[in-house]
Amino acid sequence: MKQRVHLAVSDPELRARLAALLRRDPDLIVVGPAEPADLVIEENGASPLGGTAVEEDTELSPRELEVLRLMALGLGNKLIAHELGISAHTAKFHVAAVFSKLGVHSRTEAVALGMRRGLVPL
Repeated sequence: MKQRVHLAVSDPELRARLAALLRRDPDLIVVGPAEPADLVIEENGASPLGGTAVEEDTELSPRELEVLRLMALGLGNKLIAHELGISAHTAKFHVAAVFSKLGVHSRTEAVALGMRRGLVPL
């Protein structure tokens, strides 16, 4: 099973070096903002260094990505809260933040958009 890795590194040089290292593992998919110019992505989406690059054009936090993936599994706010060890109120807050950042109005829209953008594994 492929694992998605979100690089929350602001330094472009360090980010490029980390992305290059992570792409050597075929079971990892690097997820994050647009890649630096020196990391060319081929037409088929593959990186010359191996792996697949997925451009994430949202500013979802790692926790919000977890919440989106749990929503994709059909979990409600209470089950999301239990799974993440947070309160139901906090889970509801994260769900609202996901909706806002993705510009959607329902769980179905959020999950569908997340799947199209590669944020939710198929």
